[in-house]
Amino acid sequence: MHGFRLEAKDEYPHQPDTSVNFNESVYTNAFDSASGMGGWMRIGNRVNEGYAELSVVLYLPDGRVACQFGRPAISANDKFVADGLSAEIVEPLKRLTMRYDGELLLLDDPEVLRNPKLLGQAPRVPGKVVFETTGISPLHGGEPLSDAQETMYGRDFSLAHFNQHTKVTGSIRVGDQQWDFTDARGWRDHSWGPRYWQSIYWYRLFLCSFDSGRAFMLLKITDQAGKSRRVGVLLVDGVYEDILDMDVATEWSDKQDPVKVKLGVRTANRREIIEGEVLTMAPLRNRRQAGDEILVSRIAEGFTRFTWNGEIGYGMTEYIERIEDGQLVGFPL
Repeated sequence: MHGFRLEAKDEYPHQPDTSVNFNESVYTNAFDSASGMGGWMRIGNRVNEGYAELSVVLYLPDGRVACQFGRPAISANDKFVADGLSAEIVEPLKRLTMRYDGELLLLDDPEVLRNPKLLGQAPRVPGKVVFETTGISPLHGGEPLSDAQETMYGRDFSLAHFNQHTKVTGSIRVGDQQWDFTDARGWRDHSWGPRYWQSIYWYRLFLCSFDSGRAFMLLKITDQAGKSRRVGVLLVDGVYEDILDMDVATEWSDKQDPVKVKLGVRTANRREIIEGEVLTMAPLRNRRQAGDEILVSRIAEGFTRFTWNGEIGYGMTEYIERIEDGQLVGFPL
């Protein structure tokens, strides 16, 4: 990709810089159209802060969510392994296996996630997840070659970042229930560099891969001055088409979560309307102490059914924004 460097070695851990908030993340998601379910897993090594971020969120067919979060201690950025969660590079830039083997919180009502204190009362069950991912698209992104190069999220959040649409085989086991899949679809990314979640003022991210081979990654990101960028790609016939413009219309719940979205997308080759319906929302948040102030961000992770040109696919709607004076800074845009 023009303006970026990306090599096979970038699949592996990088030498941390001196930033207190240096982070190296590996993320995968997978959604099975046959069962109408899936989920995502993420490891974020924050070695200069002495811990890794562990996140596992699974959306079950009946609307329940099985999840786990943690901050296990680490002392080196030499592997992607965190308390039962691991990422193994099978073939650099092509194949990756992510696994979780450990306890899961089983939530009949994902609304519990709005108050993390209530998670202590949630039932706990053994869990096991395997996502064997294979890239079905070109690689997108990398490490910027110059200070002038615009990056996906900005220079103070995941400065180096690449992503790829995938097909996935594997399984999800929650307690005594198991779902196996041989042809799920998904998306994965890998990033390294400084990261505070609160560096994002607000953004809207949409991810989906369809059984036909079409896919998209679409992002609208807005800074504190109110300036928005629209970046992303449509995958058509195995080729990524960079978007030139995108409109986002959101229908909101009374909790100010996205319920439905309508996207108008334009590339050099086509104009498309994509619609999404959020099936299950995992309402997450991130808190950080900054001096005497506590900064809080809303991270809304919605399992979404998308429709594009008559085809249905499953993926993610992710709305991130700061909360200031009790208000979501991006709502209702």
